[in-house]
Amino acid sequence: MRTAVVGSSGYIAGYLLKRFENVLKIDQTPDADAYLNLTEVEKFDYSSLDGVDYVIFTAAISGPDMCANEFERCWSINVAGTERFIEEAIRHKCRVLFFSSDAVFGDIPGKVYTERSETRAETPYGRMKKAVEDRFKDKPNFKAIRLSYVVSKRDRFVSYCLKCMASGETADIFHPFYRNCITVSDVVNTVDWLICHWDSFEPWVLNVAGSELVSRVRIADEVNRSFDDRLKYVITSPGEDFYKNRPKITQMKSLYLDKFGILKNEPFSEKLKKELEER
Repeated sequence: MRTAVVGSSGYIAGYLLKRFENVLKIDQTPDADAYLNLTEVEKFDYSSLDGVDYVIFTAAISGPDMCANEFERCWSINVAGTERFIEEAIRHKCRVLFFSSDAVFGDIPGKVYTERSETRAETPYGRMKKAVEDRFKDKPNFKAIRLSYVVSKRDRFVSYCLKCMASGETADIFHPFYRNCITVSDVVNTVDWLICHWDSFEPWVLNVAGSELVSRVRIADEVNRSFDDRLKYVITSPGEDFYKNRPKITQMKSLYLDKFGILKNEPFSEKLKKELEER
């Protein structure tokens, strides 16, 4: 089996590369095996996909504010270029696993979204992910995983907390901000499971979300549990501009993670502790 990772220099992709062997790295970086610029996707050498069984598509501009402020540029990458590449990959008989987001759902207070929930994306980033989902969801060689916030020792927020802790600075934590956070190890395990069970898993989409609704304050407290309360922080209300491009709360669960035994059912505290022990 040969796998390709599009966006191989990215945060989550780095963990995937540690798990899988014989990986074709596709990106714009010097160490990529095949060069791809999603604004010039027609220049990509698609013959490099010959013999590739699975394409894991992680590449995207994921910053919600950037997607709003530079909408046309981000659309050209996150939708136009992405769709063209996926079309060609499927034509080359590759199975494509697309990294989507809980942002495809709307912002309905109290709503818990599942794989069967209507996608009513309201933010620019969510609309981009939804557009790709809608384009390919009926294609047999396409599946998508919708990620909640992915937590690890290297994610943006935890990295910020650890940096503040190391420097003695006081972290500024926005609240309220809740997601069904998932650890990066669970994301990698889910990708591995899907590749191994592609044919037997009939749904085209899988929500990858933790069982607990977690705030940034909770994450900071879990960091303190692992590091003897060395992180000092203050809680700030970020104002409505912050929430314009990201909901305060997105509660997403999966109908399939437990049903198929894809992930271990452990408390968020235990899962995050393991991530923080990573070297």
